[in-house]
Amino acid sequence: MPVRLLDFLDLPNLYKYRHRVIPLDSARAATRGNLMGLNAMLSYLNPRREISTAIHQQDDGILLGQVTHSSGSPHANLAFLAPDESTELAQAALLDFLSVQAGEWGCLYLLAEVDECSPAFKALRQAGFSMYAWQRVWKMNDLLEPGGENLWKGSDETDLIAIQSLYAQIVPAMLQPVEPLPRHPEGLVCRQAGDLQAYISLIYGPAGIWVQPLIHPDATCLPERMTALLTSIPNRRNRPVYVCVRSYQAWLESMLEELGASAGERQAVMIRHLAVRKWVEEALPAKKAEPAWANPATPVVRINHTDSE
Repeated sequence: MPVRLLDFLDLPNLYKYRHRVIPLDSARAATRGNLMGLNAMLSYLNPRREISTAIHQQDDGILLGQVTHSSGSPHANLAFLAPDESTELAQAALLDFLSVQAGEWGCLYLLAEVDECSPAFKALRQAGFSMYAWQRVWKMNDLLEPGGENLWKGSDETDLIAIQSLYAQIVPAMLQPVEPLPRHPEGLVCRQAGDLQAYISLIYGPAGIWVQPLIHPDATCLPERMTALLTSIPNRRNRPVYVCVRSYQAWLESMLEELGASAGERQAVMIRHLAVRKWVEEALPAKKAEPAWANPATPVVRINHTDSE
């Protein structure tokens, strides 16, 4: 059968395969828990998020997948595939269907984050996804003792220009179209001598808090300031904290390891372009010819001189 959108009669399948999910959106999985559980399903009520869940029924079973899009974002995110042992052919058909859904939302590209050892990695490659970075998710240890002066402060609109400058220094130019700069400073900043040296964006969910750091390599806020991060996060309420380290900030991994954070599997950050940039030649309209008028020359007056005797 062809791929189609999920309906109410398919809800028992969500429950059936809820423990056989391949998560493809790490931030959502960390903050929402099981992407086919109740907490994740409640996100359907968010008016600022578009969600499309599809099902592919076959003789040997079914395959489920989901794509999400936040209002105003140029990209969509694959949320999950399930079950984990589905065939590559079925995965390719479902991924194509979800890509079309993202394109109808006006998205320019589709993102997925998958463990490099996951069976879905090959299926994503065959479906037109390419790897543009890698990342690893670290779980902060609650046993860390805060050390030194706490320099983490809540960010506000006055920090936006400094955050954007820090972003331009850290994120490679080739990745900046894929990872747009922060539009609204929602997180924590660390300053030394008046200079912003680190910015931590925060995503909250019932299952955890997602931390995406932008930290200058020469920042003096680290490493002793990282131990105070857990106590600086507002409204934490003992939720686990996950720090995402992208490949262009790989130097943070050794620091997190020394602090006792727990490392997850290395993940491939993959992209599928949904639009092709094409240069179009446009003829310039011909200018209307205007009549040219010659300016009159300076009049010449002939003067006759009469010599008086």
